[in-house]
Amino acid sequence: MIRFNERDSFRSQCITHRNMNSKNSSSQVILTLISVLIYHLLVPSLMIDAQSQTFIDVGKFSAATVGDTLPADWKPLTFRKIERHTTYNLVKDNDTVVVKAVSAASASGLIRETKINPKEYPIVQWRWKIENILKKGDVRKKEGDDYPARIYITFQYDPSKLSFFEKKKYQAIKLLYGEYPPLAAINYIWESTAPVGTMVPNPYTDRVMMFVVESGPSKLNQWVNEEINIFEDYKKAFGQEPPMISGIAIMTDTDNTGESATAYYGDILFKK
Repeated sequence: MIRFNERDSFRSQCITHRNMNSKNSSSQVILTLISVLIYHLLVPSLMIDAQSQTFIDVGKFSAATVGDTLPADWKPLTFRKIERHTTYNLVKDNDTVVVKAVSAASASGLIRETKINPKEYPIVQWRWKIENILKKGDVRKKEGDDYPARIYITFQYDPSKLSFFEKKKYQAIKLLYGEYPPLAAINYIWESTAPVGTMVPNPYTDRVMMFVVESGPSKLNQWVNEEINIFEDYKKAFGQEPPMISGIAIMTDTDNTGESATAYYGDILFKK
């Protein structure tokens, strides 16, 4: 079922969903998040002509300059009703420029819109490092839906991949806001206790699937290289081949648990 509340509407959009404590403010938050969704969908996305490329750099953070406000082509992802934002800065780590994220009972991210065919470029590579895990983090619970590090990937709306009733829900959203939201999303997370390889629906929406790629404190303060096949993961998660990828984000958030976390993100690329 597709549920567009204050958290899942935004993450299904381009990369996060955020649960608010005040039920009275829910409708206002929904409108805010959907309006941001429509803005990003209406602004022309980065179209990548990659016919002759063997890989696509979507996050070439190492080519950035320390002190720059944001990496090239990336935008802040914030929530109007959440006053405390995670800070993101370009820093040097072992002579390489990376993104440093610091979260203190806060939530925000960095997003980049893109269009990539996951059938042509099924492999996603990145590296990351965290300084701590979250004691209250739990991928299966709303109150534990925080992570020291996550990579969030969204997929373009495709009516051929929806049931009759799901199509009607998407059509209703389009009538209200002028554009379709993304079809689905996959979250690659560094979890606290769930075993590596765990795949579960996000506690807010089953259109977002959570994949645990790292877990626990055994690799704290060291760079970890990741390589996953998002084409196969999408089929595993949703039972069908994926549509076009529509966006990617990095996010370190601790607003639900009220804890703190520090993470570092290295370059991100897709390859054949």
